[in-house]
Amino acid sequence: MPSASDLLSSVFGFSAFRPGQEDIVRAVTEGRNTLAIMPTGGGKSLCFQLPALCREGVTVVISPLIALMRDQVRGLKEAGVAAGALTSGNTDEETRAVFDALDAGSLKLLYMAPERLASAGTANMLRRIGVGLIAVDEAHCVSQWGHDFRPDYLRIGELRQALGVPLAAFTATADAETRDEIVARLFDGAPPEIFLRGFDRPNIHLAFAPKDGPRRQILDFAAARKGQPGIVYCGTRAKTETLAQALAQDGHAACAYHGGMGPDARRHVEARFQTEDGLIVVATVAFGMGVDKPDIRWVAHADLPKSIEAYYQEIGRAGRDGAPAETLTLYGPEDIRLRRTQIDESLAPPERRAADHARLNALLGLAEALGCRRQTLLGYFGEAAQPCGKCDLCDTPPEVFDATEAVQKALSAILRTGEWFGTGHLVDILTGTTTDKVRARRHDQLPTFGVGREFDRKGWQAVFRQMMGRDLVRPDPERHGALRMTAAARPILKGEEAIELRRDTIRAAGRARPAVKALVSDEDAPLLSALKARRRAFAEAARVPAYVIFNDRTLIEMAETRPQTLDEMARIGGVGAKKLERYGAAFLEIVTGAASETPHPARRKLAGRPEGALYDRLVDVQMQLSRGTDGTGKYLNCNQSTLRRIAERRPASLDEMERLPGMGPQKTERFGPAFLDVLAEG
Repeated sequence: MPSASDLLSSVFGFSAFRPGQEDIVRAVTEGRNTLAIMPTGGGKSLCFQLPALCREGVTVVISPLIALMRDQVRGLKEAGVAAGALTSGNTDEETRAVFDALDAGSLKLLYMAPERLASAGTANMLRRIGVGLIAVDEAHCVSQWGHDFRPDYLRIGELRQALGVPLAAFTATADAETRDEIVARLFDGAPPEIFLRGFDRPNIHLAFAPKDGPRRQILDFAAARKGQPGIVYCGTRAKTETLAQALAQDGHAACAYHGGMGPDARRHVEARFQTEDGLIVVATVAFGMGVDKPDIRWVAHADLPKSIEAYYQEIGRAGRDGAPAETLTLYGPEDIRLRRTQIDESLAPPERRAADHARLNALLGLAEALGCRRQTLLGYFGEAAQPCGKCDLCDTPPEVFDATEAVQKALSAILRTGEWFGTGHLVDILTGTTTDKVRARRHDQLPTFGVGREFDRKGWQAVFRQMMGRDLVRPDPERHGALRMTAAARPILKGEEAIELRRDTIRAAGRARPAVKALVSDEDAPLLSALKARRRAFAEAARVPAYVIFNDRTLIEMAETRPQTLDEMARIGGVGAKKLERYGAAFLEIVTGAASETPHPARRKLAGRPEGALYDRLVDVQMQLSRGTDGTGKYLNCNQSTLRRIAERRPASLDEMERLPGMGPQKTERFGPAFLDVLAEG
């Protein structure tokens, strides 16, 4: 079997592993039970695809969504790997082809949805085909209290025991509690080898903004990134449709996606998003787990996500190719109230509701952070980090003020009104606004009436929002969203602790964002456009998404390094042997502006490898000696395949060379000594 590093280069076209990949690949290849927590875009799929090619038997990949499986199978086939999927979306012909390949013993990776494990015949079928490894993608779906729970994931542990094979589980979203649950349910509590490879996505710019005309904010954000593919997440189905329509009216290619649409309509949107350049999908969280599109350039949240894990997973769909990507998350007091109410009204036990409030608190802490957002985000996942320089708070440090007295005034207003009122009425009291409701309850007689005239109405709303974000006050669902004080607020109310809040967040909502960085320099931009056009033509002809041909990062490297030969093209990240053979000459023609000479197939197989240079020198030597050292002998030559074998096997003696297919005594006598000199120099 070839080594993982050889396959990494020859099949997938990468010269080196990403950080953390090599250790995980080695553990999985050696058959050790493995749990790997890696950031989205960190190369999880390669950590089970490579071992599948290195190990005997079929690797079964259990994955949650059809779109994700079909994308990965398509990409593997394009790289020359025998892969197939058994899903409810298959045609009869596709399913027959998969079973035929399994019967013939030619398939290396078989993808299936967890729901298929409920079929009584699945385990028998997997025994029959000789499964050697189970890989579980999105392993956090086994958590019964997670935001992506899939009941059929609970069957995977039984399947592992029944087949008696190693299991490798992967996820990007797992706090310590979820990790413990994965170990218990997939590995029967026997600890696997755990790899925690960090959560940082340094290419993603993080930004939050308070809602201040959210439709306009989203339209402005999209306008600054016109022509770049993006996702806008919304809290409701209705909002996806109205916002998609607003984007379309603003000149964008945009469409809505939500769970209330029919399956055909959803598949149509998925297909458009995969194949159409620059499309924006406005979606509920029903859209996303199946997105394997590496060149999404931005993700915006029109509403606050459910938790910090959900936020991390959703923004992780941007920039999976490693190129720069941007995010924007809008939030407001209504979002916070809705999320608190959803948790309080859920049927989960009290300890689970408390954990969900803690997760929401972590997200609100990120939204109302006073320092680097990446430090705050990574700190939640247990990682230390320096200020990143790639978030809105590093771009423009926030303006803060000592808000201890203001918070004390707000808490006093809450307590003096019996914790029975929401933000609007409390702001009326603090600003001294006499309304019918204030007069009817004699709240204009309270000591706190009018004590907060240092802020206008909008300013106090920002204070209350930040207090909710810091979990100093919470909406009470039994009192129709009235604010009540939490234990965390008592030291501030008593003057035992001080607190700083942001003064700038309301103004920041309307401030223009910094200019978007271009993917390449102005000098390289026309070439990148031409490479994308050639990619689109291949993709349309093959009826596959453009990134299956080459992803954006590969084209960017082509545009910046401008390879002049197939050898140089083979060194571009993402250009494996199959893709080089299939597309290399066509893309080289775009870069050089001239049709490239097509090398012999034997030479093409050595493109980008040290053996290629040896082969070229062997050809030169053979031409010089084709009629002997004096130029008068009988014409003699070696065929191209023989020269390739010599370059690859590097015989150390004339005896070894004579035994190579295509050589023999006569050719060895003529060329052998000179060939050995070339090999010794190489």
